Amino acid sequence: MPYELKHVFASLPQMERGQSKVISGDPKGNNFLYTNGKCVIIRNIDDPVIADIYTEHAHPVQVAKYAPSGFYIASGDTSGKVRIWDTTQKEHLLKYEYQPFSGKIMDIAWTEDSKRIAVVGEGREKFAAVFLWDSGSSVGELTGHSKLINSVDVRQKRPYRIVTGSDDTTAEFFEGPPFKFKFTLKDHTQFVNSVRFSPDGAHFATAGADGQIFLYDGQKGELVRSLGGDKAHNGGIYAISWSPDSSQLISASGDRTVKLWDVDSGSALTTFSFGSEVADQQLGCLWQKNHLLSVSLSGNINYLDKNNSNRPIRVLKGHTKSIQCLTVHKGDGHSYIYSGSHDGHITRWDSENGETECFSGKGHTNSVCRMAVNQNNELVTCSMDDTVRFTETSSKDYSGDVVKMDSQPKSVSVSSEGVSLAVCINRIVLLKDKKKVFTLDNLDFEPEVGALQPKGTTAAVGDAEGKIHLYSVCGGTLSSTEPLLEVAAKLTDLSFSPDGAFLAALDEHKVLTVFSVTDNYAVKGNFYGHHAKPVTMSWNPDCEHIATGGMDMNVYVWDINDEDKRIKLPDTHRLHHVSSLAWLDAHTLVTTSHDASVKQWTITY
Repeated sequence: MPYELKHVFASLPQMERGQSKVISGDPKGNNFLYTNGKCVIIRNIDDPVIADIYTEHAHPVQVAKYAPSGFYIASGDTSGKVRIWDTTQKEHLLKYEYQPFSGKIMDIAWTEDSKRIAVVGEGREKFAAVFLWDSGSSVGELTGHSKLINSVDVRQKRPYRIVTGSDDTTAEFFEGPPFKFKFTLKDHTQFVNSVRFSPDGAHFATAGADGQIFLYDGQKGELVRSLGGDKAHNGGIYAISWSPDSSQLISASGDRTVKLWDVDSGSALTTFSFGSEVADQQLGCLWQKNHLLSVSLSGNINYLDKNNSNRPIRVLKGHTKSIQCLTVHKGDGHSYIYSGSHDGHITRWDSENGETECFSGKGHTNSVCRMAVNQNNELVTCSMDDTVRFTETSSKDYSGDVVKMDSQPKSVSVSSEGVSLAVCINRIVLLKDKKKVFTLDNLDFEPEVGALQPKGTTAAVGDAEGKIHLYSVCGGTLSSTEPLLEVAAKLTDLSFSPDGAFLAALDEHKVLTVFSVTDNYAVKGNFYGHHAKPVTMSWNPDCEHIATGGMDMNVYVWDINDEDKRIKLPDTHRLHHVSSLAWLDAHTLVTTSHDASVKQWTITY
């Protein structure tokens, strides 16, 4: 194969304020699972850079759970579909698909023999179902609730029991199979967000928005005690998870803490505190082998340290929303990948080990459109918040260098001479030393994208009509020069080769056009292959290859000296548009997408 997937830096879970997030583990204790958009993300718990993404759902996925056998995963989406798929093969073949009810699926639980599945959520005519995994036939009625059900769990030994927790403030207890309603538990005064049986089946616990955790007998359903007296937490509790030996559990709360409980005494052994921001609310947790994980509202996954409650062992960072742009930069002997997302976040990834750092402080407040690193080792970014920012790559904070634009910037490019070119709606702006030095407005065309020649002597600006306007950059001004170049349609991307010898243009009619700068911009070649709009391209450092990607989910690597020679990477981010590309080196291509993940590919020519 001319290409191979080298790394997947996965997205974080997609979070919603006031909504618990189910993260679950595999029976062997090696992997953990969560969802983001239409993706189910499987990550190795010891080395989270090892990740796999399942993208076959047509609607956003809410929850995914491993079968106790470890061979299958059941995942449920907002339309009420449950897909049961294979975990042993890379292709994740679909085994069965069911629609137990029409509406959002909130939680899933398997019986310990991996033969029955209980599903709960927000249905139109019913809120829960329990069925055989291989036929979909019902094995009981989970009735009794009057509002949506948030959580379900099945006792992992016979005789089976099912417990459910609902927005109607009650939990219901069922015996079976076939499962029948036994009684209602009315101890909570607010929404019941999470219900979980202990692994040994002796107890189950319920946690609610009233900040209380109640412990019940696992077989009879009788109340044993509450944890922490009157209140376990000062805020709503969104998730609980038992220790493998059933003697302890952890709870995650909106009061920005996670507590570790001793079940027999009902007292908290440790309180893990997080920051003071709203984003530090804890909405999910998982106890897997000796790892204790919690999920913040920001999407960050925290590995808790039993010996130090103030500081997690590690925090997994990244993006929760679609990535719009990326760039790469080499510094202090490492190659770094910078990515900017739809919600204004910028993340720095170490390209080798996937370690992440997010800039702290006040950054962009809207989608980041383009980014580049200039010769002063500053990350230059433009955003829909009408600003261009200059941030030190060595810094961990947003520096204060923000240049306000008069209209929304669409693209930004840099040259080796310390000049930046920002193309905005109806105007072109030249920046030097983090200041606007020249503006062209009253244009007779709508500029879409711009590019600076690496030495900074020429600027090219593509418009909505498919024309490329050239300007000479001299003394901090732009003056129009010949020739006026034309391509097939509105431009989506424009870039000079690293040596400045070629200009490449990408247009909406799916054509890549390469012009030879030294031949007075004669067309060197037209490259066809995409079957939907391409939106991004990147020159290989060898100046002979260009990678393009777009809405057809394909990436092509073109040889500019041979129009018929190309490498096709199909389904780079399956069922998601490719949003940006960059080369780490001549054989390593980085791709980002609306699935909020970053992938690295090894390309061999």
